[in-house]
Amino acid sequence: MISRYSRQELFPPIGKEGQAMLKDARVLIVGAGALGTSSAEMLARAGVGQITIVDRDYVEWSNLQRQQLYTEKDVQNKLPKAIAAKQRLEEVNSNIVINGMVADVNGTNIEEMVNGQGLILDATDNFETRLIINDAAVKAGIPFLFGACIASYGITFPIIPGKTPCLHCLINHLPAQNQTCDTVGVISPIVQLVTAYQVTAALKLLTGHEPSPLLQSFDIWKDEKAEINVTTLKNLNCPTCGSNPTFPFLAYENQTKAAVLCGRNTVQLRPGIDRELSIEQLSQRLKGLTSEMVLNPFLLSCTFEDYRVVFFKDGRALIHGTSDPVQAKAIYHRFVE
Repeated sequence: MISRYSRQELFPPIGKEGQAMLKDARVLIVGAGALGTSSAEMLARAGVGQITIVDRDYVEWSNLQRQQLYTEKDVQNKLPKAIAAKQRLEEVNSNIVINGMVADVNGTNIEEMVNGQGLILDATDNFETRLIINDAAVKAGIPFLFGACIASYGITFPIIPGKTPCLHCLINHLPAQNQTCDTVGVISPIVQLVTAYQVTAALKLLTGHEPSPLLQSFDIWKDEKAEINVTTLKNLNCPTCGSNPTFPFLAYENQTKAAVLCGRNTVQLRPGIDRELSIEQLSQRLKGLTSEMVLNPFLLSCTFEDYRVVFFKDGRALIHGTSDPVQAKAIYHRFVE
C-alpha cells in the first residue's frame, strides 16, 4: 500500500525520518483567514500531527474569494472560522488532530495557547496581535513565522528566538501598517505565495532544518521581489528579545478592550474579566427586540436598529455599523449586564 505521504517522503530533505517528525509536531496557527486557511490545509495534507487554529471571527461572504477552506453553507450558518476550518480539515486528513478555538488572542491568554507548541504561524490581520504573539513566542522560545499580505504585496520572515531579531526589533524596518484588505483589497495569488514561504519554513523547522534569516517581500502583480538578511538588525535593547526583556505586549494594561476593526466599520468589545456568556439565555431576552437572529452553538447574531451585533460565548461582541467605541459599548450593555 502506498503511503499518503509517499511523494513527500521521496523528497530527500524530508524522507521517512522527517515525515515521522511531522507526525509528532504541534503547530499553532493564529488567524483563520486567508493566510491561516491556506497554511492549515498545506500542513494538514503534509501530515503535521496536531494543528490548533485560533480565530475570533466568523465566516462572511467576502471571505470566500480567498479563504479556501470555507463554503457558502458556512456563511449561511455563520460558523466561526476556527470551527469551519476544523471541520473541513478533518475531512482532508482524519489521521491528525485538529483543534479549533473561537477566541480573541490577547496578552491574558496567549501564553496558555503557545504552551506545548513547537511552532507558531502568524495569520493575523493586525499588528497589535502580532506583537502579542511575538512576545509570547520569544518568552517561550518557540519559532514564530511572521507573514502578511495586502493587495498584491506580501512579506514574510522566520523569527527564531535567540538567533534572529524578533518582530519588535523590526518595527521601524517594516512597511507602514496603514492599509488593510478592507480598504485596498487583496488577490488570492499573493496569499498562496506568502503561505508557500511560511509553510516551507515550517516544514524546514519541523524536520530539523533551519530557514534562512531573510525578510522577504514580493509584489506578485508587479513582478517585484526583495530580500534582506536581518541578522544585523537585532536590537540589543529590545524590550522583547534584548538583554533585559520585559515583554511589554503581554502586560494587561496594554490590552485593548474596545478595538475598532480597520476598514470594517466594526468595533470588537472584549470584557475586562474572564466570563462565559449564555447565548441561549441571551437569545430569549432579545426576542422581540431584535431581528434576523441566527443562533448556533458558538455565537448569536442579530440586527438591532441599523447595527448587526454578534455575541460570542467568551463574552466578546462585534458591533457592525459603527466605528465609535462609546456607541458600541452602549449597544452591548443594552443587552448584556
